[in-house]
Amino acid sequence: MQRRDFMLAAAGAAAAIGLPRAARANVPVPYSYDLSPPLKPEEAFVDWMEKNRGENPHFLSLRWQRFSALVANKDLWDERNMRAFLMTPRENFVLKRNLSRAYDNAFLDIGFGVTISGPHLVGRMTSSLDIKLGDKVLEVGTGSGYQSAYLSNLTDKVWSIEIVKPLAERTRSIYDDLIAFGYTEYKAITTKNADGYYGWEDAAPFDKIIVTCGIDHVPPPLLQQLKPNGVMVIPVGPPGAQHVLKVTKGQTEDGEIRVARSDIFNGRIVPFVPFTKLEGDKIVGTHNK
Repeated sequence: MQRRDFMLAAAGAAAAIGLPRAARANVPVPYSYDLSPPLKPEEAFVDWMEKNRGENPHFLSLRWQRFSALVANKDLWDERNMRAFLMTPRENFVLKRNLSRAYDNAFLDIGFGVTISGPHLVGRMTSSLDIKLGDKVLEVGTGSGYQSAYLSNLTDKVWSIEIVKPLAERTRSIYDDLIAFGYTEYKAITTKNADGYYGWEDAAPFDKIIVTCGIDHVPPPLLQQLKPNGVMVIPVGPPGAQHVLKVTKGQTEDGEIRVARSDIFNGRIVPFVPFTKLEGDKIVGTHNK
C-alpha cells in the first residue's frame, strides 16, 4: 500500500502507531459545501471521488455499496445526508485491525471500552435531526470521531464532547492530521474532554443535539441548552436496552415550552454504551438514576 493510501486508510490508528502529520494538503480539490459526488452509479461515484478527493477506490466501492443499502433501508432520506455519508471516509476512524470491516453494519471496538456505531444507526440518527448549513450542533460522545466528521459535511458549526481523556486526545489528533492532509471541513469541529451530561454551556444554545451513549432519562442540562424548536436525538432506556428518541423542544406563542418525543426505530431496542460520569478527573459509574 502506498504511503498516501495508508494515511487515508489508517488514520483511525494514527495515535497508536505514531503516524506523522502530513506536511501539506493532498486532497486534489479544496472542500466546499457545494462540492458533491454523483450518487450513482457506483463507477461514477468512485471516479469522481478519486479525482476530487484522492481517496482509495477499494474503500470508495465499499462506501457506495453501504450507501445503497442505507438508502434502500430508509436510513438516509434526503440528499444532504446522502452527500454527507458519501463524503465521509469511515475507514479513517476505525482501528487498523478493523479496516476490512469499516463499512460493515456493526458496532466496532475502538478501544477504551467503547465502539463506533454501525453506519445504518449513524445515518438514521443524523437524518432525523434534519441539520441545515449554519445550524449549531452538539455531539455528546465524540468516540472515534466519525459522527462529527459526518456532521461537518452538513454544517460548519459542530461541538463535540468526549469523557475519556486519552480517546478525546487521540480523536483530536486524527482530525488535525486529516485537516493538514486537506480535509478542511473538519475545522468546523470543536472538541473538549468533559462530562457531556452537562452539555457545553459556553457554546449554547444549540439547534440540534445528538447523544451517542445510553441513559435512562433525558439530561435536563441538554434540554435547557437546546433552542426553542430545536431537536435532540438520544438513546433512552435501561442499560443495553435503549430506544432512540427524537426529542423536539417546541414553544407556544405565549412562550410555554412543550417537549414531544418519538421513536425513530418504531420501538426497536438498540443497545448503546453507557452514559458515564466524571467525579473530579475520574470516570465513576453512570448518569442513570
